[in-house]
Amino acid sequence: MRGEKGFTFVELLVVMGIVALLAGAASVTTVQVITVTKQGSDHMTAVRQAQNAGYWISRDALMAENVVVDDDPETADFLILNWTEWGYDEDSVYHVVTYSFQDLSEDHGKLKRTYWNSTGAGKETVIAEHIYYNPDDPENTTEADYTTPVLTVRIAASLGEASETREYTVWCRPEF
Repeated sequence: MRGEKGFTFVELLVVMGIVALLAGAASVTTVQVITVTKQGSDHMTAVRQAQNAGYWISRDALMAENVVVDDDPETADFLILNWTEWGYDEDSVYHVVTYSFQDLSEDHGKLKRTYWNSTGAGKETVIAEHIYYNPDDPENTTEADYTTPVLTVRIAASLGEASETREYTVWCRPEF
């Protein structure tokens, strides 16, 4: 019947093949966009965690008169800073800040800041997550080194496949 209008079976197969190719390409593109977005998000999270840890440690180290670096994995303390805020007569205030690792699992954990002063004020704050700490990996781990009066801290953060390492050098206050 030559007068009938419509598509032949071959034409339908060709159209279905083209639609399948377009759907496959769209799927691959979507998966790639999601993967790249996740990797970028993980990297930015690692960057922000390393920066936040560096900010708090640098801030406290600028005031510190006494610095104790503790890289012993058996103790939770990583860094201890203290200083005196001199006042009149007996109004001096003594400050102590301890940085320690919390919830270490597979060499990753949280970096906690514990603050205390002689007026009774105190506060515990998790300042960074996804921090890499493995003393058996000295090239890549989070670590601190203090050679009077310079504190050098390397913060390594990683999340998924993304990682970031930042190094901070701080000149501490001299002891009097």
